[in-house]
Amino acid sequence: MAEFTFELNDDQKQVRDWLHGFAKDVIRPAASEWDEREETPWPIIQEAAKVGIYSLDFYAQQFFDPTGLGIPMTMEELFWGDAGIALSIVGTGLAAVGVLANGTEEQIGTWIPQMYGDPGDVKVAAFCSSEPDAGSDVAAMRTRAVYDRAKDEWVLNGTKTWATNGGIANVHVVVAVVDPELGSKGHASFIVPPGTPGLSQGQKFKKHGIRASHTAEVVLEDVRIPGSCLLGGKEKLDERLARAREKARAGGERVKNAAMATFEASRPAVGAMAVGTARAAYEVALDYARTRVQFGRPIIDNQGVAFQLADMRTQIDAARLLVWRASWMATAGKPFTSAEGSMSKLYASEVAKKVTAQAVQILGGNGFTREYPVERMHRDSAIYTIFEGTSEVQRLVIARTLSGMPIR
Repeated sequence: MAEFTFELNDDQKQVRDWLHGFAKDVIRPAASEWDEREETPWPIIQEAAKVGIYSLDFYAQQFFDPTGLGIPMTMEELFWGDAGIALSIVGTGLAAVGVLANGTEEQIGTWIPQMYGDPGDVKVAAFCSSEPDAGSDVAAMRTRAVYDRAKDEWVLNGTKTWATNGGIANVHVVVAVVDPELGSKGHASFIVPPGTPGLSQGQKFKKHGIRASHTAEVVLEDVRIPGSCLLGGKEKLDERLARAREKARAGGERVKNAAMATFEASRPAVGAMAVGTARAAYEVALDYARTRVQFGRPIIDNQGVAFQLADMRTQIDAARLLVWRASWMATAGKPFTSAEGSMSKLYASEVAKKVTAQAVQILGGNGFTREYPVERMHRDSAIYTIFEGTSEVQRLVIARTLSGMPIR
């Protein structure tokens, strides 16, 4: 187990600089165009695949970094470039984490490569959990998965929403109810292979921010998938459901469900995304304050501006440290006894909203126009306090962890 450290090693620094160069030279110049187009930036994803950033091998290397800092470092640099394009590049990762968290070795080896494709034919994947009436309240999920024992098939029906890459993905990972009486404990995750009849894209959302990332509904109508597409397998599911039923009869203990397992693993990564966006806005504001002259001197000489920048930098560094701590703890196998993963996501996402708003203010009228990137960064930052658990849900998780109350 690697010791926790604030210093990246030489290999990590090399990867960080490589990612930063790609973000600077490829992502940033394209950010405004794809934000306006509100379309998946396939050419940028393909460029990322060509250099090895959009690949199973690269993310596996970062995921298994013994320090735990590979993934947050990657997210921060790519999202420093642009949140919408970066989310298109890394969005497949949430589905991959869903398979890694719940799947067998055979399922991991079979399906994750198909999520990425290859540089000549890139693919994307989608993780489908939220529903029109079940976002933060995962217990309200209605999408059903019914087992057809005679054919060894699962039949899925329902509608998913807010799915990154939903409908355009090669592989969809779908969380569905297998035992309604168990609430959130009766959920399981399924692979829907490419071209499966009955799966279609519903409404594509026109969003306030992260516009280059495709977000849509996924409609499941009598979708039949082989029994082997149940992540973890039928035997493991039956054992888990049996334990859940027994605990429910005994008075009810909390049991981790498939969606929550995926979100717990990814929350520090979302915090790192927020840090990247906040850092980008801070740097634009700092450069502007150094060069913008009013009343015969740079505006950074004004205490009101300088103190804002000091607070921005302090909060960004604090957010990064929370993210790194949670990422290291997860890799080291240390339990989040105080909901450290949720802490990192909560604080970093709130910092991103605040810092980008301050950046707009420091740029004044220029910050309010699309001629400067802080306007886009501020719009993009709003998503961090919403997706993969709102700030309110993070506070609830933290509070219940501290008090010993069950997290549902």
